[in-house]
Order: sequence, then structure tokens, then C-alpha cells
Amino acid sequence: MKTIVGTLFCLMAITASAGNYEVSSPNGKVKVTVNTDETVKWSVDYDGRQVLLPSAIDISLTQGKKTLGLGKVGKVAKQRIDGSFQNPFYKKQTISDEYGQLLLYTTQKFTIEVRAYDDGAAYRLISGHSKPLVVNDETVEFCFAADYQAFVPYVNDNRSGERYSYSFESYYDEAPLSKMYRDSLSITPLAVCLPDGMKAIVMDAGLENYPGLFLKKGDGNVLKSEFAPYPIEQEVLGHNGLNLVPKKRAGFIAKLNGAQPLPWRAVVITEKDADILNCDMAQRLAPACRIADTSWIRPGKVAWDWWNSCNVTGVDFKSGMNTDTYLYYIDFAAKNRLEYIIIDEGWSGRESLLKDLNPDIDIPRLVAYGKDKGVGIILWSSWRNMIGNDPLGGPAAIDAAMKHYADMGIKGFKVDFFDRDDQQVIASAYLMAECAARHHLVLDYHGLKPFGIQRAYPNVLNFEGVKGLENSKWEPRVGDGPLHNQPRYDVTIPYLRMLAGPLDYTPGAMMNAMKDNFFGNNDHPMSQGTRVHQMAMYTTFEAPLQMLADSPTKYMQNQECTDFIAQIPTAFDETVAIDGQLGEYTVIARRKGTTWYVAAMTDWTPRDLTISLDFIGDGTHSASIFADGINARKDATDYKHTVQIVTRNDRLPLHLSSGGGWAAIIK
Repeated sequence: MKTIVGTLFCLMAITASAGNYEVSSPNGKVKVTVNTDETVKWSVDYDGRQVLLPSAIDISLTQGKKTLGLGKVGKVAKQRIDGSFQNPFYKKQTISDEYGQLLLYTTQKFTIEVRAYDDGAAYRLISGHSKPLVVNDETVEFCFAADYQAFVPYVNDNRSGERYSYSFESYYDEAPLSKMYRDSLSITPLAVCLPDGMKAIVMDAGLENYPGLFLKKGDGNVLKSEFAPYPIEQEVLGHNGLNLVPKKRAGFIAKLNGAQPLPWRAVVITEKDADILNCDMAQRLAPACRIADTSWIRPGKVAWDWWNSCNVTGVDFKSGMNTDTYLYYIDFAAKNRLEYIIIDEGWSGRESLLKDLNPDIDIPRLVAYGKDKGVGIILWSSWRNMIGNDPLGGPAAIDAAMKHYADMGIKGFKVDFFDRDDQQVIASAYLMAECAARHHLVLDYHGLKPFGIQRAYPNVLNFEGVKGLENSKWEPRVGDGPLHNQPRYDVTIPYLRMLAGPLDYTPGAMMNAMKDNFFGNNDHPMSQGTRVHQMAMYTTFEAPLQMLADSPTKYMQNQECTDFIAQIPTAFDETVAIDGQLGEYTVIARRKGTTWYVAAMTDWTPRDLTISLDFIGDGTHSASIFADGINARKDATDYKHTVQIVTRNDRLPLHLSSGGGWAAIIK
């Protein structure tokens, strides 16, 4: 429940020529200025230093035969908001929501809401129009003062060549703003490296009934917006015919049927990279929870079949997509106290979730067996099958499938191959979340990055939109190593991709390799980096629904590591960002109850770090520690497990091998 206490500083009637209007964050460091002399622009300073130069805010609308814009600014209201809210499915229980707020009311029935937080700034447009209108385009700019270095996640691997159909999975190009490709789109969050080690991270948030934000290079050191136009014709295309790809789009981006807020445009500002690891901007700017009773929502860990190709050995049945294999997965999950298993692609018909089901998989039998063992079952579905191939078809098709399987005892769906975030897709994601909540089903959205729905509907536990472990199955070698530097990516996404929300990286590889002996292998995949690098992901990566991606056989052969992973929760009461540097390393601690979970990860550079334990409680504690072994640089599976007594006065030395990690549970 959110509690807000606000103080109204001023309310005045003005004209658009009145000039600049300012609002500051509670600590006074972040100052946002909105200039309304000719056009509306916002700029952001941090502790007297420029972050954003004046950057345009505008919108183009059509209502009937009239063309409308943002209009002139009239009244302005300014206030300080002090609030907080609870979220039991997040990295902390209580989220502080304190900011300075500026509200500018325009003559065209829009409100520009501006917020200044201690760690960033954001604005959104709120339409007050009661009659339907069309949004032709929205102008969003982020103008920087110099040619700063940036981490840019470009759009690539488009579905059937369609510009806006994409899985939202990107490695990061690290180059100055001037070197951005003018013809390419980028997704968010995107980082800009400011002087003195500061970072400005550009993102959108609170997306609903509207297309997501893409960024592209503007003139000078400017990032400009682009949005997927509204689809008017689409067909089955894409990867294995699993996508619904627009073949024709309209000349506008959205249809609005009445008053509604548009998404937030935000910049997160930090002096220390580690602070990004504990930033709550996406949660603060998301719609409030819409599920009255969330007690049935069960975060947890999942035994997953697809990454390991159902490879189990030492059994008396032929492994694969069949009932015996999934009975075995349920037994494994129960033994290791995992909440779920997933039955991935292949259980249902190609064109239906209710017809042409795989005769080798007895879903009702598996549900009953899982219920007896305390293990729930989540089923995979393509997005287009879930919506009946019609994004505008309303909830009927969605409800038919969800009700059928919820009545059977299924606990949720992994919905895959959205691969778009135009207005139709975002609207359907909300429809599915609402329908799933009515039937007490959890969801895992793939082919989407998180956009705020995870707070409105916390039964949406996870999102993909990340270059996760699956990519190791097909990663090519170039010269003396893999094409992509996965360990560097692993210590970049906690600062950028994870800033938007949870990520379905699917960690847990038990076959681990250094650069010189890594190779892609679909049926027997491995990871780049050490064993403990993988184990540290379970604390580092936010994922209320977290996978164990390797096979039960591998986990049973490495039971000591499995026992450690199985203890780590997937939602926490508190998070402490200890240390880190974007693209180089992370050190983070999370608390559940009285137990602390601490983890560190590095890129291919070995590191020696020292961390203080001043965040743990008084008294003595037992720390179960997994560290890279002395020979991990040659054999990435090498690790050392120790148990030691620690207090909050201790400082622990950490040695991270190349591509390495460190993980501890402190009780």
C-alpha cells in the first residue's frame, strides 16, 4: 500500500513566455528546468554539473480533422512528495518514493508531470482528452554536452527484416556518441559516461497502451526517439513461424480512446556505478499494483528442460519430451526444494494450445504427480497462440486457454516470441496479465523487456530481453576464443538491462570453460567463465522466477553446488550495493529474513577485492563461501567451498579468477 505526504509549494497562472520553471530533488542535488519560451524543453543538472542540455518535449496529435500539439503552458503546480510502497516480489520489501514534482498544464488538455529524484529525473505527458485521438508521433530528446562514451544496445536480428520486430536482446557497443550508427535503433536502458566517473542512464518506464521507446542518433550529441508505428496488417513469419510480424504499419504510433498518462522518459544519474545496482527508478515510475490479493503469487526456482535438451542419463527410459522425463524433472525439483518445472516448446500443437497436443506428454498426470510432490508446472506458449493470432481479439481467446489449464492445475505460462513492443503488443500483455491474475497463474514474458507491468501485475514474475545463457548453445569461435565477451556482458547487464526490471538469463551451467576451451554446442552446452561465476548469478541477477538451466544429471553430479543454489531466494527484503564498475565487476548483498546472500562477479580480468560485512547483524554468523579454485584459470569448474565464522566488523578478501565469481550465504 502506497502512502504519500505532499506539501504544495506554489500554484500560479502564467503564460508560455514566463520562461523557466525549476524543481529539485529532496537532497537538492538534482535540478530539472523546464523552459517554455517558444517550445517546451527540459534540462537536468546534478550538483551543479550539466547532465542534459535543453531537450525537446512535444507531441503531434490528430482528433477528427484537427491537428493538435502539446499547446502552451498555463498553470504550474509544484510540490514535494514523500512516500513509500511495499513489494514482496522485488529486491527489497519497501521502496522509498520521494521527489520534487512539477506539474505544467497546457492549453491542449495535456499535463507535463516532472519529477526530480535524488538519483535521477523523469517526465511524462498526461492526456486529458476525453474524446478519441491519434498520436502521430512524440518527440523525446536527450541532449548531452559533449561526445561522451556510451553503452549502446543496438537492435539487431530483426524478425523477417521488419524494423521494429526484435527480441530486445542486445550486446553493448561501447563507443562515443558521435560514433553511433545513424541508421540503427537502440533499445533502452542506454548508458552515457559523464565526466568524473558519473553515469547518465536513459530509459523509459510505466508503459501502458502505448509503444515502447527506441533511440537513435540525432545531430551532435543527441539521442532522439523513434516509435513502432501502429500495425494494420500482420502475418505469421519470423523464427520457425512463431512470430506475428507486421507487414504494413500506419502513419501514426498510437490510438488513445480517452484520458491516459503516457510513459515516463527518465534519466538515472549516479556518482558511483555501484549505486545503480540498488536503483528503484523503474519501480517508482510503474503503475501501482492492481491485484488486491497477491497471496497466491509464488516466486521461486524452476527446473528447465530446453537449455539442456532434456539430457538426463543413468535412467531406464528414453529421455526427451515425454511423460517419463518430466516425472524425473519433478522428482529432481522436489528433492532440491524447487517450486516449479517448465515444459517448454513441443508439448502443444503448432497453431493451438488446446488442439494437436503431444501424445507423449500426459499433462494431467504430471500435474497430479507434481501436486503430490509440491512442485508446480509452467507451460510454454508462443504469444500468437495465446492471443489466437489476433492482438485486437480481446480477452476471449486468452481466457479460453488460461481457464482450461488453470482448472487442470497448471501454475503459469512462459509466453514467448512477442518480439515487438508496439501499442497492440503492450495492450495484449496487460490483457494476458489481468486474465492470468483472475485464474491465479504466474507469467514469464519472453521477447519483451520489462516496462512497468511487473508492478501493476506482480504475477508477471520475469522477462527475457537479455542475451542469456541460451546464446552459449550457438556462440561461434573467432580466432582463439568465442565471438562475444560474455563475462563482460554479465557484469554490464546488472547496471543497464536489470535497471528496467527482472531478467530471465537462465543461469546455472555446470559445464564451464575459459576462452581457450569454450565452444558452442546445442545438446551439451557450456558457459563462459567459472563455475562460481554461474553460482553468483543467483544472488546478482534479479529474477522472481529463476531457472536452473542445466540438466538434473549435471546438478546431481555437482550436488554441493546445487545445494547452495537451491537455498537462494528469488525475492528479498533488502539489497545493499557494495561495490562495482559498469562492464567490469559487481559486488552485491541481499537479505531475506535474517540471512544474507552475497555475490561478486568479474569479466575476464582477475580481481582481488576486499568487502566489509558491516551490513550484517550483530553477533557471530556462519558464512558458507564458494570461491574460484586455485586452478580455475585452467579448469573453469574448479572451486573451493569453505565455512567460516564472521562478524560485522570483518573485512573479507575476495579473489576472482578470470571470468570468475564469489558467493556466500551468511546466517
